[in-house]
Amino acid sequence: MRVLGIDPGLRTTGFGVIDYAHQRLKYVASGTISTDSLIQSTPERLGVLFKGVTEVIQTYLPEYAAVEQVFLNVNPKSTLLLGQARGASISAIVCQNIEVVEFSALEVKKNVVGHGRAAKSQVQEMVKRLLSLKVAPGTDASDALAVAICGAHQFSMKQQLQAANLKAKS
Repeated sequence: MRVLGIDPGLRTTGFGVIDYAHQRLKYVASGTISTDSLIQSTPERLGVLFKGVTEVIQTYLPEYAAVEQVFLNVNPKSTLLLGQARGASISAIVCQNIEVVEFSALEVKKNVVGHGRAAKSQVQEMVKRLLSLKVAPGTDASDALAVAICGAHQFSMKQQLQAANLKAKS
């Protein structure tokens, strides 16, 4: 199963792609989609994000996607803009007929590091270790890979529960 993870942001959106089979994680790709600093218009930035996520999907062909949820920020305008970036990313995924799951930052950190208040450096180090990378990716890409790892684990549990339910019914 190939899983896409997205860490949305209006200026920089991280993406991470992993393969997950037989309880093993394998790194495929990661990076960022950045909106040009010269673009001031929010709709243009959202268009760049939509096209960028679509391009990532068409390049790596994920079967499942996970996106980090918006956290409440002190600044309501920042929270709204982040939500719009998230919406552009989710729309791009859904337009490619891929199932999307969502996780809070707390859930992702707890799943990958073991506690929900982990520092970004801890997330980077665990992503590096879990994917057997020589060097940790940048923070946005590491966060997106962590989201993908969380999505892979959730998908695996969902499959196990479905199998158990089928077995119980027969």
